[in-house]
Amino acid sequence: RTKLVSLGFDANLGMLIDTSRNGWGGTARPTAPGALTSVDTYVNGGRYDRRIHLGNWCNQAGAGLGERPQAAPAAGIDAYVWIKPPGESDGASKEIPNNEGKGFDRMCDPTYTGNARNGNSMSGSLPDAPLSGQWFSAQFQELMKNAHPAL
Repeated sequence: RTKLVSLGFDANLGMLIDTSRNGWGGTARPTAPGALTSVDTYVNGGRYDRRIHLGNWCNQAGAGLGERPQAAPAAGIDAYVWIKPPGESDGASKEIPNNEGKGFDRMCDPTYTGNARNGNSMSGSLPDAPLSGQWFSAQFQELMKNAHPAL
């Protein structure tokens, strides 16, 4: 928000922050930075978001529900929202014939070894995901287990 205002956006600009999948960690959530043995150890030890790569987005293993939806949680923030409902699949983990016109995205395949945009990293997706928008019990359970704040 601050950067946008500095670039000329209206100073009254408000923000919505989607917290539906940013809980990460559950009981294993770090509470402090890692050891001082190296920069990587220090940073990675305290990193909440455990996606293999920040570009990975589909049904991520380790994701958790974040802050509960609420209006005006902080100055300049209009609301925390759950844009994607908990338990709604981001996409199918394999080709699924359907009459909804929904295709298959390799980023939803847990065996996918990546591309240049995600540093040729594994997708980090959960297996056996249904078509996007359909109920995905395993993702729902993952989000509940790893919620922060805890449920």
